[in-house]
Amino acid sequence: IDYARDVFDKMYERDVVSWNAMITACGQHGLGKEAFKYFQQMQWEGLKLNQSSYTSILSACVSIAGLEQGKQVHAHI
Repeated sequence: IDYARDVFDKMYERDVVSWNAMITACGQHGLGKEAFKYFQQMQWEGLKLNQSSYTSILSACVSIAGLEQGKQVHAHI
């Protein structure tokens, strides 16, 4: 995950696929809170969320029992 984060941080342009990849990776490594931060940053930067974005972040929320974060995501759907 550290290498993926390093590559992501150095990317000149990030698209929805790169953001979703980081959210998914964080969720799979038990870093749900970090995944949620990426999700929020993705929205803040104005990227259009897709089905994969929602699936990735909801899975990450489940990994940390993030009920409050899950509710916030659900509000966007």
